[in-house]
Amino acid sequence: MLNQAATDRAELARLLNISDNQLSYITNVDFGRGLIKCGSAIVPFMDVFPKNRLYKLMTTKLSERSDEVPALFSTAR
Repeated sequence: MLNQAATDRAELARLLNISDNQLSYITNVDFGRGLIKCGSAIVPFMDVFPKNRLYKLMTTKLSERSDEVPALFSTAR
């Protein structure tokens, strides 16, 4: 779970028994931070990915996309 709107946070807290402390990991947080639910465990995470060539190929932020991406997915052979 990543950054969530207030109404979604409340519903998630109710459905998954997420504590107020755990909710802080999905409330107004930066990119790459959130909660992972695996079985009965809820684990906070923080992923700081270096902004290198791989990042530019993988990012979902269109403003940061690499010019190389269209060439990788081109159907022309």
